[in-house]
Amino acid sequence: MTNTNAKTDTDSPRQAFARAADGTTLACQRQGTGFPLVLLAGQANNHHWWDGIRADFHATHSTITLDYRGTGASAKPRHDYSTEQFGDDVIAVLDDLGIGRADVYGTSMGGRVAQWIAVRHPERIRRLVLGCTTPGGPHAVERDASVRRALAQPDPEAARQALIDLMYSPAWRATHPGPYATLGDPGMPPHARHGHLLASNRHDAWDALPAVTAPTLILHGDQDRMAPPDNLPLLAARIPDTRTHLFRGARHAYFEECRAEASTLVSAFLGGEV
Repeated sequence: MTNTNAKTDTDSPRQAFARAADGTTLACQRQGTGFPLVLLAGQANNHHWWDGIRADFHATHSTITLDYRGTGASAKPRHDYSTEQFGDDVIAVLDDLGIGRADVYGTSMGGRVAQWIAVRHPERIRRLVLGCTTPGGPHAVERDASVRRALAQPDPEAARQALIDLMYSPAWRATHPGPYATLGDPGMPPHARHGHLLASNRHDAWDALPAVTAPTLILHGDQDRMAPPDNLPLLAARIPDTRTHLFRGARHAYFEECRAEASTLVSAFLGGEV
């Protein structure tokens, strides 16, 4: 692994590069000290998804993020985009960092990636947090057609405003005007953006979820139209050892809008208090 930032743990994240099993270069970032916590972003987003809240966990953890293949400073191949592949990429990063076991917190598509890590590499996860996500496949509760139409508008600014509305409530936006780090990586080439869309849409871990052995916390905003909250009880019914929490009035980005409550709850769970 090549370290490209000599700053200390208390400064901004140190970026380095790992290599996936297929040779793809993966940018990863580490910050803080303590037990490792892997933070996994949503579809077509890079590590900046977590900029606003990663420091909330540094009292007890070092945080590890990565730029998914196709995003950020990682390579952008024209093939191999799937939530399973993204999960294998996370394992490659942990291997290069010399980390045998970690806590994992995945939101949105990152929650789908985290499901595969927990199923395929149970020995690598101590505790698992799944936020604003779904099991995928025919058993999941999908977003409605109006959401899909809003995000597919030909006017880029109109589509962006629709995405902001899906992420944050109007009340929160009134006091937090942005910029927002959860609206996608603007530097992604079209083939990578399409690859991420297909990866998320094709995710289906339903049959595998009962094999998850890590204690799991499942979180959701009760006003989430991007990934409807009815998916929370579906996941909880499939994963053996779960706790759940709904954030009242929150949309997809509950982790920012309800930051104080959400980060406190996650920290307590990771510490074995919940």
